[in-house]
Amino acid sequence: MATGRLGVGETLGALNTALGPGDPVWFKETRARHLRARDFLAPRPALQARFGDGQVPERVVRAVAGLQGPGVAPVLRCAPTPAGLALQLQRPAVFERVLGAVAAYVAPATPAAPGPRVLLHCPALRSAPGALRLSQLRAVLVADHLARTLRAHGESVRLVPAVRDPHMPTFLQQLRVDWPAASERAATEALRNRALAELSPAQERGALPRGVLGTVCLKELVQERGRAAGYDPNLDKCLVTEDLLSVLAELQEAARCWPGDSPPSLAAAPDANADRCMVVHVVSCEEEFQQQKVDLLWRKLDDQAPLTQKHLVCGPVKVAGAPGTLTAPEYYELRYAQVCKASAVKHGRDLAQDPAWTEVFSVLSVATVKFEMLSTAPHGQVSLGDLQDQGLDSTCGGCSCAPIPQLLLALADSSISTKGTKSGTFVMYNCARLATLFEGYRHSMEQGLYPTFPPVSSLDFSLLQDEGEWLLLFNGILPFPDLLSQTAALACTAPGLHTTARTETMCKFLVQLSMDFSSYYNRIHILGVSAQQNGVGGCGGAREAKDETSRPFLSNRRLDHTCLVKCLPVSSFCGPCVKCFTPA
Repeated sequence: MATGRLGVGETLGALNTALGPGDPVWFKETRARHLRARDFLAPRPALQARFGDGQVPERVVRAVAGLQGPGVAPVLRCAPTPAGLALQLQRPAVFERVLGAVAAYVAPATPAAPGPRVLLHCPALRSAPGALRLSQLRAVLVADHLARTLRAHGESVRLVPAVRDPHMPTFLQQLRVDWPAASERAATEALRNRALAELSPAQERGALPRGVLGTVCLKELVQERGRAAGYDPNLDKCLVTEDLLSVLAELQEAARCWPGDSPPSLAAAPDANADRCMVVHVVSCEEEFQQQKVDLLWRKLDDQAPLTQKHLVCGPVKVAGAPGTLTAPEYYELRYAQVCKASAVKHGRDLAQDPAWTEVFSVLSVATVKFEMLSTAPHGQVSLGDLQDQGLDSTCGGCSCAPIPQLLLALADSSISTKGTKSGTFVMYNCARLATLFEGYRHSMEQGLYPTFPPVSSLDFSLLQDEGEWLLLFNGILPFPDLLSQTAALACTAPGLHTTARTETMCKFLVQLSMDFSSYYNRIHILGVSAQQNGVGGCGGAREAKDETSRPFLSNRRLDHTCLVKCLPVSSFCGPCVKCFTPA
């Protein structure tokens, strides 16, 4: 059997190369109705632009049909159709290649070259938890998510600031946000001396409050960088304080003294460290103006300030029927109370004081908050609606704690969590189905009711004929490494001050994956009933329950080879669901 991870990007690249010089024309199909006949398509209008009359030479068609190479999926056929040049893969061979090494598909694709070091700066973390607005909480969660995805992609990341408020580490731990705690304060003497030299004339300063050194003019620097850079044209003067110098000193030290590096030379050239890392300031929209001042002041006072500083500005968070002063801890406590309420509705008693359930409730509450804050592109506005009347919106926490699947089912079934198929509740519900299914299979196998899962090499993948099985693999597992890479992509070379991050991509992926799995799961009984089970207690003819995860006897079919093969594409998704969006 061939080895090596198959890739959508590698396959598309090879297909476009086979057509000859020109712009890319091939694209991957995603819709179920199109995947019944083809997997990739080169549209007819694009072929007409490439070949004049739109007729693809026979030699090109043969070259595409015989395509091979590292990461290229094996081709079954390539033929002209009214829609264009259609290509279908050897699906049994793709199933075998992918599911035989599925662990390789839960890691991001290896970058062609290492990216720049990334210094993530989230100024909201300099405050106390009780002062965090929802837009600032969103910036914190975006920064944490971005740090995780960048590190998973092999990038070197540092986080600033180190939190100093005594209550902030506890709140971040509650949110499953991994952020450094306070260390020694960086020295500010050099920056203070430089700032004093840049201050406005004494007669303009007047009497200054304690801790304020004076003002520095930034207008000239804004004009020097140009309007296209994206700085606010109203930036003029910056009030220099001791606290602001401490902020700059921490940024300066983090950018210069990277872990594992040798100490910087005192005789280093002014620009020696300027291009060593990229700084990304993750801020709420309310903090953007002040952060631009910090950016410019750093450049003005430090000749070795990083040349690339980008601002990732998170849009506002609007809550209907709630005061504008709603804080991050209050929002979390509200979601926590809703989780407890859903559990009480299901179980008929309050479990909030039960130590066995406290951690479970906390995990689900954090997942709720993260899904709501991350499922919208960072620059867009998050609308939470009326929090008091709104249904619970949560996603799987990726925790293997035994009570979680049952509680997830309870929340999904409860009357306060009917948000349709595009919510975190729907994702959570399908994670519960999977977790319960696998736990039931494992338990039954230990009892000798099911055989152990056979080696992948012994399975006949030609038995996978249902379109839902191909949809799960082709739209989920196969492109997953590329999806992880997209979430870690930062536009570091693009001109301008601002950058974007696709932190919402994973939420959308989980929703679509849940929809595809739910459709397949509702039609196909993944597990069957063994002959031994059929003979236990005369239950072979028992009435089938509505949900496969809620019954001990799953269908009247024997757990044969076909059922085991059908189970494999579904079980493969335990990795992506848990690994890419865990709140832990």
